[in-house]
Order: sequence, then structure tokens, then C-alpha cells
Amino acid sequence: MGKRLSGTEIARYHRDGFLFPIDAFTPREARKFRDRLEAFERQDGRQFGKGHNFKPHLLFPWVDALVRHPALLDPVEDIIGPDIRLFHFTIWPKSPGDPAYVSWHQDATYFGLDPAVHITAWLALTEVPVESGAVEVVPGSHRRGQLHHGQFADDSNLLSRGQTVTADFARDGTLFITLKPGQMSLHHTHLIHRSGPNLSNDRRIGFGISYIPASATCRASVRQSAMLVRGIDRSGHFDDEPRPQADFGAAEQAAHAAAVARFRAQNAEEVRRYEAAQ
Repeated sequence: MGKRLSGTEIARYHRDGFLFPIDAFTPREARKFRDRLEAFERQDGRQFGKGHNFKPHLLFPWVDALVRHPALLDPVEDIIGPDIRLFHFTIWPKSPGDPAYVSWHQDATYFGLDPAVHITAWLALTEVPVESGAVEVVPGSHRRGQLHHGQFADDSNLLSRGQTVTADFARDGTLFITLKPGQMSLHHTHLIHRSGPNLSNDRRIGFGISYIPASATCRASVRQSAMLVRGIDRSGHFDDEPRPQADFGAAEQAAHAAAVARFRAQNAEEVRRYEAAQ
């Protein structure tokens, strides 16, 4: 029995590689998060998209508070332990009729983390029915470990490098992770998953928050930064990321740019290493 999850739920996560639905916030709270996000989009004059949607916890105090909330961290702690860093964070918006999709992939492919125990908390700010482009998973696929991926250029693919699993895997037993506003799912870094375009009449907005144990390492030659959100870091493998004090302030934008540059350098290095090994 964990802080939030039952022993049965923890066992199911390890068996299947994912767990849902987990009630994190009320629909009213989720609506407030959505309103704040969309208010910034109106102010900024553009919607969140590739690049601009990375690591928003460094830009907005309200996002920083959200990623530290016990409603998210208690279930994560039940899986990976009490000392937790936030390694990466991506906002996944899909507008109605938008052809944007995410190809079949594993999160671990270009992260370069050891051990591969990174967990993604996917928080829904909107209704996520199947037709909105809900995440589709292959239960138990995380147990196969890291599989081969190719890169396929497609402007509609939300993955920055179009990484797609090229190894054979069974698609007949897939399952859709449908969520209500304020609910979240957890999934393992090796779980094979995808999501289709949004065919509903509302936006599909989700926060993909990547948590790791503070003891994890990253093999990149460029030292990475990650935010300590719970517990103690006894290992010192990452530089700390500063907590934002103002929405989209100058200092916040500078810290965000530096952290994203490090992440992109690590990602590019991991791609070169991955390709050289093939």
C-alpha cells in the first residue's frame, strides 16, 4: 500500500506499464488551469506548439505549483520512490480538426536515462474521449525494453524528430486512455503508445510530466538540469532548475532557454549515439 495507490494498483502498473484513471484535480480546478494556459496564449498571440511547449514549469509559478502538488507526486512516489526530479515536461494541445498526431513510440528512446524508470504523469485539462486523440497504449509492451525507432519527417507529428517504433509489435490488444478533466494517467518510459488527431469539437489539452528518481543518471556529455520537486537529491547528477517567480518574466525566459538548450543538445547527442549503434 502506497501513499495514494493501493497494492493492487501498483502491481497493475508494473504488469501493464500504465495506470488510469487517477483523480488528481476536480473538473473545476482543471478548468482554471486551462483558463490560465489559454489566457497566456491570447497574450502571446500563438498557441503552444513544438518547442514553445517544453518545460513550462520554468516559466509560470502556477505550473511550478502544479507539478509539486501531492495529487500528482503521491502516486508517482508510490512507483519510483520519495526523491523525485522533474526531468522534462511537454504540453500537448490538439485543436478540433487539427491533423496533429503522435506516432507509435517509447518515451525512453532519446532520453539517455539510466536506469529506465522514468514515469510520465499525463494530466488532462479537457475531456479526452477516443475521438479527441486519446493516448493509445500496448499493454505490457514496456517489458520488452527499448525497441528500435526510425525517424520519419512529418509536420503533423508532434514528436520533434518523428521517432517511430520500427520493431514488430502486436496492435490487436491496444487500449485507449480516456480521461475526464482533472484526471491523469501514469505510464512507463518503455510503454509503446501513440495518439491520433483530434476529431472532437473541443481542444484536447494534456500535460505530459516526466518524473525520475533523483538517483537516476543521464549519459549526455552536456550536463542536464532538472527540478527537484520532492525529497532529497543525494546523488548530484543534475543541476537544479530555478523556480519561477513571475509569469513569463525575463529571468524566467532566460532560465527556460538555457534548460531547453541543454535538453536539445542532449537529445541530439542521444540521436547520434543511437544511430551509430544501429
